[in-house]
Amino acid sequence: MKIKNLSLILLLTIPFWSCSKDEQPTPDPQPTPINLAKGSGTFNYDYESTSLNKTLGVYYYIPENITPTTPIVFVFHGTQRNAGEYRDAMIAKADEFGFIAIVPEFSTQDFPGGDGYNLGNVFIDGDNPTEDSLNQEEEWAFSIIEPLFDYTKTQVNNTNSTYDVFGHSAGGQFSHRFAMFKPNARFNKMVSSSSGWFTFPDASIRFPYGFDLSPLKSISLSNLFSKQIYVQVGENDDDPNAASLRHNDYADAQGLNRKERAINFFQFSQNLSQENNTSFNWNFEIVTGMDHDYIEAAENAADILFK
Repeated sequence: MKIKNLSLILLLTIPFWSCSKDEQPTPDPQPTPINLAKGSGTFNYDYESTSLNKTLGVYYYIPENITPTTPIVFVFHGTQRNAGEYRDAMIAKADEFGFIAIVPEFSTQDFPGGDGYNLGNVFIDGDNPTEDSLNQEEEWAFSIIEPLFDYTKTQVNNTNSTYDVFGHSAGGQFSHRFAMFKPNARFNKMVSSSSGWFTFPDASIRFPYGFDLSPLKSISLSNLFSKQIYVQVGENDDDPNAASLRHNDYADAQGLNRKERAINFFQFSQNLSQENNTSFNWNFEIVTGMDHDYIEAAENAADILFK
């Protein structure tokens, strides 16, 4: 993908990113200057591909004591596309553990429906995948993350070679599929939280519920299972009638609620790794007392990533 870098102007001049008055931090001299103001803000990230020429809004939070090795955490929002609220949910933990939160907003205009976001814009119609409807890889929503990581690094003078990931609900779907469709992605740890349903690593089930009829049929399971992935779900996220929870024969075969589906997805993957005699670095986390609350999920995910 050809990425068009933006010229970010320092806060003391005329910034093109937006910060509300109460979000603007007091300028502070940096030993290594950065192009984003410390504290909360947003910036625009332009990207181009064969058929895409769009601007992605990115919400961020930078703690006060930033250094070139401050960890970067990508946060993927839920179906409400409320990136700003997900950013805010990470602020206290970002200050506690000292990490930068980067929250891209996948708008309904540019990434419509589950096809555009949850399923990564891999297919024109992700529920009915065909060879003719497969989008070019540079058009996948998944393909934006790695270049955005490099771009973010240049803006905050960061030297890290990896980043961490937290995605919740629709973002949990996006994150676990991101690990599958981008096997060379440079994330270190991932917390995939409270997905409504999953893509199982099963070549006998058609995409998006399994790998059949998709590029995933050729991926390395040993590479996938070697990743540090935490499947997280709330103890009380067990409502079969939860809003926007998908129900059909394929989804219900995974379980009747998010908790059941998360347990079955993890156990299936663990059993498959044992059958193939591959290492398995995934972990499972049931958060006591949590339902589908993204704030609690974010706080617990940060604890997993940094404690």
